[in-house]
Amino acid sequence: MITKHLTSALIAGIVIASISGFTFADAAEDKGLAIAQQIKLRDEGWIDMTASMNMVLRNKNGQESVRQIRMKVLEVADDGDKSLSIFDRPKDVKGTAFLSFSHTSGADDQWLYLPALKRVKRIASRNKSGPFMGSEFSFEDLASFEIDKYSYKFIKEESCSMGTCFVVEQYPTDKNSGYTKRIVWVDKAEYRVLKTAFYDRKNSLLKTLSAEDYQQYKGKFWRPNAMKMVNHQSKKSTDLTWDSYQFGNGLSAADFNQNTLKRVR
Repeated sequence: MITKHLTSALIAGIVIASISGFTFADAAEDKGLAIAQQIKLRDEGWIDMTASMNMVLRNKNGQESVRQIRMKVLEVADDGDKSLSIFDRPKDVKGTAFLSFSHTSGADDQWLYLPALKRVKRIASRNKSGPFMGSEFSFEDLASFEIDKYSYKFIKEESCSMGTCFVVEQYPTDKNSGYTKRIVWVDKAEYRVLKTAFYDRKNSLLKTLSAEDYQQYKGKFWRPNAMKMVNHQSKKSTDLTWDSYQFGNGLSAADFNQNTLKRVR
């Protein structure tokens, strides 16, 4: 009888532990998803945006090259954003243009116009992990954040530069992703992404992206003035400095057309 009671108690304990573990896992996934939904929700309604960007590429020896870029971005209802990046300097990349159509699910559409070749090159989904114009940003990194492209797991809360941050793991659902996961630090007050750690296909830390000097526009939308991507494996880095943010410029889908890439000015 004692043996029977012990066996029953042991089985009950295993069942309870299993249920508790399952509930905890579910709760972590639900909370991670809820945080992602808040990030997206709090940045809806900006319609369109233009900005200027300074890109500094730095090799492992500290040597730098600088590029100047103009950005146009269009918010799209029920889909991902459309963006157009135009290189103005230096002379060897002037006229290069990158067009990206992000989607809420499925593969994004991306094209790169190279003036030296006078042709538009489509970026294949299998090549999305490749470097963008020699920088530490991949083509994948340039797509807008879309909730359904990841599954989520809340890890913890911890102190950060903005007070307290949520720490969440994001797992790409796209088999062509260059990452097994991303870990993001999101400030609890405004749901701004302050840091993202990228893990490669071997699940090793590849890169870290830091976003700094956030400014608020139109009383709602937060944008960083500085971003830095550090590649821990190659020891290279890319700095982005933003200015001249403007919202509500009257842009439309016609301003984001692959047929006009060769004519961008």
